[in-house]
This record gives sequence, C-alpha cells and structure tokens, in this order.
Amino acid sequence: MSFADALVENRIPPRVGDVRLRYDEGRMLGESLPPPLGRRVLPELCLLLAACCGLGSILLLVAVPGTYVVPGVLALGAAAFLGFGFQLEARHGRRRFVLHFHTETLRLERLTWAPRATRTEVIPFDDVTAVEVVERSSGHYAILVVWRAGDEERRAVLVEHARPSEAQTLHRVWRMLHNAFGLKALAPE
Repeated sequence: MSFADALVENRIPPRVGDVRLRYDEGRMLGESLPPPLGRRVLPELCLLLAACCGLGSILLLVAVPGTYVVPGVLALGAAAFLGFGFQLEARHGRRRFVLHFHTETLRLERLTWAPRATRTEVIPFDDVTAVEVVERSSGHYAILVVWRAGDEERRAVLVEHARPSEAQTLHRVWRMLHNAFGLKALAPE
C-alpha cells in the first residue's frame, strides 16, 4: 500500500496549531490560518496613514510655498508608516506546504499580499533529512522540515503555534510527515 493510499484510509486531522490540513488527490496540503482581524487590519491602517501623511505633505508644499519643515515631517511620517506597515505585513505572511506524492516533492510557499511576490520552493523528498518538533519559548510547539540545498542545510516551519493540549495530534502529523519523506528515526519527546 502506498503512503497516499494510507492517507485516504486514515484521515488526517483537519487542523493542528495554526495550519489547516487536507488531502486532495495525491497531495497533502497544509495552509496557515489568516491572522486575527486586529493583526490583519493593522498593516493596512499603517499604509492608509502613510498615504494621508504623504498627501498632506504634498498639499502643504503646494498650498503654502516656502514652508518645508511640516511637509518634511509629514513625509518622514509617511515613510515610517509605510516601512512599519510592510514589516507587519511580512511578519504576518501566510504559509502553505504541499506534499505531492506522485512526484515525491514538497512545495513550500510563503504567501504575500503583493502580486507575484509569493516565494515558492520545491524540494524532492530525498533531500529532506529531518522533520522536527520544537518547543517555542511561548510553550507552544512547531514542526520544522530540514533539507539539503547543495552544501547548505535549510529549515522551514510547516506548523506553528501548536498548543500543549494538541500534543497527540501534533505527534500524529509529525509521524505522517516523517513517513511520507521515508525517514527513519526516533519519535519526538
């Protein structure tokens, strides 16, 4: 029996940590949930404030010739809000991973709001060297995948913010990923 067939017979958990999981015709998909509304709106609010400061700066330069201090401060404020908004947006970017069983590849995606800015990386199952469960300083757990990229070892987060109460589900997902990549090792503690 293939691993894909085993996934059809043994349902994967619908969610672990911040990731929603599903199986779809030879693929296991995991996608991080969107951040809460407050954290989702904050970057947009910063960009709106940046636009207002920038517009105010231009209007003051046109309406009051010879005044440069206030428009300069507004322009600096616009740049600061813009930078902070982009930083928040990057920090809250969503993740997606797809295990393609027919091609034996793992596709990692870092989703962004900007068109064509989504970063995608395709990793052959044979290059994956480990799947790790790590405890974060917050007391939550994460699942990381480790692979070889030439001479370099790289890591990516697949699951983040798994609560201690999800330990059994986390272990089950770790075991499924571990078996999918054909790894042989001891279970995480």
